[in-house]
Amino acid sequence: MLPANAFRTGFRMAPAYVLVDAGKLDAFVAAIFRAAGCDAAEAGRISTHLLGANLAGHDSHGVARVPRYVEWLQAGYVLKGQTAEVVTDGGCFALLDGKFGFGQTVAPQAVELGIARAQQHGIAVVGLRNAGHIGRVGDYAETAIRAGLISVHFVNVAGSVLVAPFGGTERRFSTAPFSVGVPLPGRPLVLDFATSLVAEGKVLVASNGGKALPPDALIEPDGRLSGDPHTLYGDYAQVGPRNPANGKGAIRAFGEHKGSGLAFMCEMLAGALTGGGTSGPVAARTRIANGMLSFYVSPRHFGTEAEFHAAGRSYVDWVAACAPADAGAPVLAPGDKEAATRADRLANGVPLQPDTWAGILDTARSLGVNEPPG
Repeated sequence: MLPANAFRTGFRMAPAYVLVDAGKLDAFVAAIFRAAGCDAAEAGRISTHLLGANLAGHDSHGVARVPRYVEWLQAGYVLKGQTAEVVTDGGCFALLDGKFGFGQTVAPQAVELGIARAQQHGIAVVGLRNAGHIGRVGDYAETAIRAGLISVHFVNVAGSVLVAPFGGTERRFSTAPFSVGVPLPGRPLVLDFATSLVAEGKVLVASNGGKALPPDALIEPDGRLSGDPHTLYGDYAQVGPRNPANGKGAIRAFGEHKGSGLAFMCEMLAGALTGGGTSGPVAARTRIANGMLSFYVSPRHFGTEAEFHAAGRSYVDWVAACAPADAGAPVLAPGDKEAATRADRLANGVPLQPDTWAGILDTARSLGVNEPPG
């Protein structure tokens, strides 16, 4: 019999959360998607990408998404085994249609094309539309970094209205992520955030007993601020699906008018320009999809790669050497926290909220997949 404040993990007893070895979690999630009908390669891509979000500390885009992804696949909202179709090809620019394939399949195809074209031309602009949920956008910035490229990514979610614009209470934006990757020797920079005050996945995690939301993360129709996930989801069972359509409130944009303005531009560039559509009006849409507009730049082609690396690394070190406001919390560069979290979780396991883990196990059982042995 387990103590009331502990939960069985594959490896140890842990209060308040389930601690799972990263390798075993990766294999378990891959097995779920194989059982759901994906081939081994696609199942592995989905699993590794979701786990990578957890390892980076972005639990909102991690394995908590497994039940929802399986539901979308079974409902036909996302399709397995898709290859993105090239709609427009202008050499250093291209537009791809993801055909509603898993984001972890079609988004890497778009990124690979962008990297190849930037390495050829020095710069590339690649649009992707009609992709399933592409997950943590910083993963694609990190892929470009490994190729030695700077990248900038604007993302929207066509048909998904979750976020109220500055000064409003009604939903008008998607969570509209934004990411920038900068390759520097020994200390690459990865800026990666939703333009909403919190990602929808963080509301999902909080609803499953995870980290509580800031008390002003959400807004009710009457303008009251809220940190209660029910504002977004309405009523829900302790373990089970969450549907944002059931809630009457909205997520707030971060940074008041600044975050709201950036979200607006994500909708314009990733949604309207790519032809995939903006977050709304949504009356004619039957499913949501990600759009992404990405820019890739090769420092080598600029002829200043050595100077860029030297000046960039010197500047990062100078900023990081700033006297901290809190002696126990040094100034960090974009990506530092993710790197530290990744090292810790690879060594010590991935912490999951019990309700999140229970939801994943329920999905696995429904597909005939056994819990990983402890």
